[in-house]
Amino acid sequence: MPAITVGEVTLHYDERGDGDGAPIVLLHGLGSSLADWVMQLPMLAAQHRVFAVDLPAHGRSSRPRGRLTVEAMAEDVAALLTALGVSPAHLVGLSLGGCVALMLALDHPERVRSLTLVNAFARLTPAGPRGALRMLTRLALLACAPMRVVAAHVARGLFPRPDQQALYLAAVASLGSNPRATYWSAIRALLGFDVRGRLAAVRCPTLVIAGDRDTTVPLAAKTLLQRSIPGAELLIVADSGHATPCDQAERFNAALLAFVAAR
Repeated sequence: MPAITVGEVTLHYDERGDGDGAPIVLLHGLGSSLADWVMQLPMLAAQHRVFAVDLPAHGRSSRPRGRLTVEAMAEDVAALLTALGVSPAHLVGLSLGGCVALMLALDHPERVRSLTLVNAFARLTPAGPRGALRMLTRLALLACAPMRVVAAHVARGLFPRPDQQALYLAAVASLGSNPRATYWSAIRALLGFDVRGRLAAVRCPTLVIAGDRDTTVPLAAKTLLQRSIPGAELLIVADSGHATPCDQAERFNAALLAFVAAR
């Protein structure tokens, strides 16, 4: 897997395809890696150059010194795009990756051709009392339980059905490989992220995708993105949780290809 050092961080990425379409950059979710996009890479690579990136402190990418922030992650990805010569690009981000993509559109609009924000948010707020309880449970487990227990808890929320066992096991393995301190630093980065007052400044075409069964990020947070970003579209995907590119890959892929094809 190729890697580029930008500043003090080495970022690993997967590059696929040589199509004529504008480049697509895929940014994964919290505690995961570019493996989030295994169901998208072959399809997208048929028409585009596609870059799936391990965000700082995730996957095989290194962790920067000091506190991890969404803003700093966005700066590192911006430097990577410059080094690869792939901007402006269609940015696609899941959850944490969506926040990083949104930050890039705000701070480096010249690098962003379009945004696809998947179960992302401008500020992380629990989905009601049950959502708050789930968040507190995750934090409590993170404080005292082995990472494999934390991973199993989070993965069960992502893929609760018996027919999703393979997705569940893959998520447990991915999330469980995170060092506790690194995972906690990424959660702190998300808890400190708030760009609600800047959403009107986004100028690129934006598609907000929301799983209708997402128990991690409330639908209200995603409708706020759609209402506040000029011209943004909202697509609610039925029978989908927080990991829409995995649990509804066919619908997600079709929607993403149609959106980028028009931009």
